[in-house]
Amino acid sequence: MNELKKVKASPKTGMESLTDNGKETNYNLLDFWRWSVSDILSNATRGRFAEFVVGTAVGIDLENLRDEWDAYDLTTEDGIKIEVKSAAYIQSWNQKNFSTISFSIKPARSWDAETNMQRGQPKRHADLYVFCHLKHKDQKTIDPLKMEQWDFYVLPTHRIDTYERSQSSITINSLKKLAKAKCYNELKSEITKAFNEQNSYT
Repeated sequence: MNELKKVKASPKTGMESLTDNGKETNYNLLDFWRWSVSDILSNATRGRFAEFVVGTAVGIDLENLRDEWDAYDLTTEDGIKIEVKSAAYIQSWNQKNFSTISFSIKPARSWDAETNMQRGQPKRHADLYVFCHLKHKDQKTIDPLKMEQWDFYVLPTHRIDTYERSQSSITINSLKKLAKAKCYNELKSEITKAFNEQNSYT
């Protein structure tokens, strides 16, 4: 029996049609994207969007598609491995109060695409973490596409490894004690700075 290999995705334009026995339907891939991920306030979509935002700040190659099962979220053209976390006060559901801001920092085992198995001991595989805080508090005007509504906190991984209060999560107040909030246009240089610190530590 031949072993099944991982299927490599290729970039799409959105204009690819759904077909039925070779005949085009009235729907295309862009319709699916609009239908499924237009709500970028939702937890699952906001997390992916935050990865995209950080990626655009460091100039990722959009032809290198997001890998759902990679051990970290992004790799820059210079080889910097980045883990991205996001949180927001406002959610896409009805709320009585703003959400408490906390980010997961739990170590994890990596997944091997070749063997389809997890491997190694749980650890943090990225060089650094970027915590993306959608800080806007007005439901009428919140728009994750506006970078001024976000704060970004960047930490080299060794600082998280030695964080004493918890090894599974970190609150926004604790994070502010470890890093200063940065704007979108400061993100690239801050990531380089954190990477250099991580390299000097290891």
